[in-house]
Amino acid sequence: MTRMAAEAERERLPAARAALLAAALAAVGVPLYIHVPRFASDALGLPLAQVGALLGLIRLVDVLQDPLLGRLTDRFAAHRAGLAALALCGLALGVVWVFALTPVRGGALSLAAGLVVTFTAYSLGTVLLYGQSASIAGSGTPAAQLRLAGAREMGILAGVALGAVGPQILGRPFGEAGAYAAFAIAAAALALVAAMVCRPLWQRPVVASAPLRLRALRRSGAGWLLVLGFVNGLPVAVTTTLFLFFVDHRLGLPHLAGVFLLIFFAAGGLSAPFWGRLAARFGARPVLALAMSLAIASFVWTWALPSGAALSFGLIAAASGVALGADGVILTGLLASTLARAELPAGQVFGIWSFLAKASLALAAAVMLPALGLAGFDPGRATDPGALAALNAAYALVPCLLKLVALVLLALLPRALLATGAHPSTRPETA
Repeated sequence: MTRMAAEAERERLPAARAALLAAALAAVGVPLYIHVPRFASDALGLPLAQVGALLGLIRLVDVLQDPLLGRLTDRFAAHRAGLAALALCGLALGVVWVFALTPVRGGALSLAAGLVVTFTAYSLGTVLLYGQSASIAGSGTPAAQLRLAGAREMGILAGVALGAVGPQILGRPFGEAGAYAAFAIAAAALALVAAMVCRPLWQRPVVASAPLRLRALRRSGAGWLLVLGFVNGLPVAVTTTLFLFFVDHRLGLPHLAGVFLLIFFAAGGLSAPFWGRLAARFGARPVLALAMSLAIASFVWTWALPSGAALSFGLIAAASGVALGADGVILTGLLASTLARAELPAGQVFGIWSFLAKASLALAAAVMLPALGLAGFDPGRATDPGALAALNAAYALVPCLLKLVALVLLALLPRALLATGAHPSTRPETA
């Protein structure tokens, strides 16, 4: 029993470190899309159309950046510790630059530079974390990857929750003007702590892989998962971009925005390990379909809400968070196990995955914000009913339609690709 307990402890410790690293990255990466539109509009005086265009243009850097960073991490796998330290220190510098050092005059240029630093560091750290999944988990089997993914996604959602509500919580002791700067310093401190605590992760053996070839990527079936991950991420990208505007102007509950975000991400984080167990027991396809259906029901309910419906939206936030937990655990776990089975370089493929995830956020900002501006929505002054209706449709109905498309793609996935037991002997169809 003592030997078994020691082995269990050795398995839990890397997972805990991976969760901490994921939390430090996520506390900055995703919340930027929540806070930057309001911060740039209120503190810097930039119009929404300019903010949307700025976020979209910055993400064009990722067209080459993320795949190249993935190739970098695979080629210099022996120097993973140094690359991880560079990523986390860059993340700390970038978030302080964006929220604490950007001047009001000429703020657009400084904001753009700070965002490039932050997103580059976030990309490098994320590619390292996902690309080394087989090494961290000690195995590339679906079962091992689902266990690691459960811990990692719990850390991600915990970090996003802290980052999402951080400025609101810190606004009480530091005031509205100092809240974002205080948040930046706290997030930077978390990144530096993670850099020190997670160093043992990069001392584990590197899993060997063959060079990445497009044909091998297609034959492995990983292309299916990349496409599904991108489409399935679009609904969350839209709601993330519009969340604060929806709560402030459509529901009229700006004082509860932090509470709703906390409910959403807490529900996702707490449910993450359970989704992995359900997928291992019942299969990935029915469990993912259940989660997607829950998300669709939440979007429909959101569209029908009256103004001031705090309790109902709190329940919706919980249901949506639970659905999000399944996406992160099952899809990334399946992709990691698929790459391990095919002996493909995980860093490069997860570089593509990371790019697609962020591209969905950029696409949401670049399309939805200008579209709402054209519909007459202006967060700075009173909004007419037509503009509020456009906001309601953009926040609820557009994600609902996108999630339906993802559900259809899930139904088309090859059966072998969704196996969660031992590695299947047959190869899935190409994507």
